[in-house]
Amino acid sequence: MSSDFSVRPVGAPAAAPLIQPSSQAVASAVPTDLPPSQTVTAADSGVPVRNDVPAHAANELFVSHQAYYDRAAAAMVFQVVNRKNDQVVAQYPDEAVLRRRAYFNTLDMQKDLQKEDAPRVMPTDRIA
Repeated sequence: MSSDFSVRPVGAPAAAPLIQPSSQAVASAVPTDLPPSQTVTAADSGVPVRNDVPAHAANELFVSHQAYYDRAAAAMVFQVVNRKNDQVVAQYPDEAVLRRRAYFNTLDMQKDLQKEDAPRVMPTDRIA
């Protein structure tokens, strides 16, 4: 018995048929006739392919992405910040959601503290 857990082939591989026979329904099918407006045509091979930079990619040069942990809300916060003036362009979750989570977390901690027999100091952040 081997000590590693890799999967090894056993015996020779089975040969798979390359051409599958068509069914009788396919052989007796009626060909599809479409009007020219609904058909697909091949693209010209002489036309060069363009790779234009999308408008949102140009905006990526002026923004940075940040993530931090909000202790009061007990949630990760993801922000898109404008590099020129350091203003938050987009944020998930919203500021209102973070405040609501922080409020309910505080209520839950107070309930837990009231249930305990021994009085305890409420945990606070020491970072200003």
